[in-house]
Amino acid sequence: MSGQSSESIQARAPHTAAQKLALHVASTTLATLPPEAVQAVRNFTLDLIGVGIAGTRSPYAEGVRQAAAKWGSGAEAHVFATGEALPAPHAAFVNAFQAHALEFDCVHEGAVLHPFTVVIPVLLAEAQRTGLTGARFVSAAAVGVDVAAGLGVAAKSQIRFFRPATCGLFGAVAALAHARGLNADQTAHAFGYALAFASGTMQAHVEGTPALAASVAGAARSAFVAVDLVEAGLPGPMASIDGPFGYLSLFELETALEPVLASLGQTWRAAEVSWKPFPSGRASHGGIDMIQQLVSLGLSADNLEHLTISAPPLIHHLVGRPIAAAPLEVNYARLCLPYVGAIALTKGDVGLTDFTPDRLNDAAIHQLAARMQVVVNDVAEASAFVPQSARALLKDGRVLEVGIERLLGTPQRPLSREAHLAKFRACCAFGFGDANPALEDALIAAADQLTELTDVGLLGRLAAGTLS
Repeated sequence: MSGQSSESIQARAPHTAAQKLALHVASTTLATLPPEAVQAVRNFTLDLIGVGIAGTRSPYAEGVRQAAAKWGSGAEAHVFATGEALPAPHAAFVNAFQAHALEFDCVHEGAVLHPFTVVIPVLLAEAQRTGLTGARFVSAAAVGVDVAAGLGVAAKSQIRFFRPATCGLFGAVAALAHARGLNADQTAHAFGYALAFASGTMQAHVEGTPALAASVAGAARSAFVAVDLVEAGLPGPMASIDGPFGYLSLFELETALEPVLASLGQTWRAAEVSWKPFPSGRASHGGIDMIQQLVSLGLSADNLEHLTISAPPLIHHLVGRPIAAAPLEVNYARLCLPYVGAIALTKGDVGLTDFTPDRLNDAAIHQLAARMQVVVNDVAEASAFVPQSARALLKDGRVLEVGIERLLGTPQRPLSREAHLAKFRACCAFGFGDANPALEDALIAAADQLTELTDVGLLGRLAAGTLS
């Protein structure tokens, strides 16, 4: 492997997409980031930690922690909420699983992926193992999101593989390579190993199984393997993204990568990320929002005859599934708009406590969900989440209709700081079993001061429940 500097790649005009992305990764610093990208990293680092803490209560999280304990000993990094210490790659695996397990992690809608969900657990584990300044952490997270979301945005056909895992791995490799100070050549080689390890099946999404979160977790662990191999001197394929058997050729049907490459250093994808205000598939959030609007117009669980939600094809593809017979699997329910819609119509909101076995198999909820359906509107764009509309036929013959152009939580319709912090505190209380204002305040303060931290490992220790 050449081991040349980023300047040497620039001088010889990098010709593969991996080399161009690698140059961006190696040359970015905190000083080159615009304020909105820095603030997004602060916001979504805290948000990701919160949902990761809540994810310790996922039905499968304990099993994941038991499995990870068999993979080798070492106390390099902590697991969210539980305080368990594992080798850094395994801690990142568990934390990434927990961060996605409740479908509450932030999302880049244009890319159809959760870019912070792999990147932040990897960087937090690295920070605890080797030390990392806040300035380095922020720039690493920003370039990681740029790479992950950039690959997602380049895809112009409907999602075929689970991009939070596949694109997420490339993003995590970029973040970790930047955190360790790898040069552009080394980073490009590391992308070759991201291709070697990339996986993430939408079959898990269709069936609603925890393999979905496990594929995100696998990407987090694989990022360490990829970067460690390159640091040990192993070369990787240089056309890992745009080669004939590169990422885009294998994983996507239609792509447009050049606009993404041209935007590097000008468009910062972190600033395009959206909060998730509800713990369900992002594609269900427009339906929940519209149901809340319809309730304000007079809709209720008692007077609904039938509800039709018209949405772009992606929404139908991701959450348009009908309610399944009891016993309803929790992962299926989080990705079922009729189920979360019935919850929203019944109680006015959807929260972390709405996916217990009793709630999942409530006959009244199932009967209400059976009166809801998702149909495809005339939007053709493969990654479109909006516009959407909802039409409620009431039992007395009246019809109520609403529509939305932006989802709640987008940069154009963001959560307020109060709502952002309320979500974080609710996640902490859910994960730890009770509110802990002192710990929550310490995490919030650390995230607010992220660029000034001398040791980001503090965030990992606080997220594990250690107030020190």
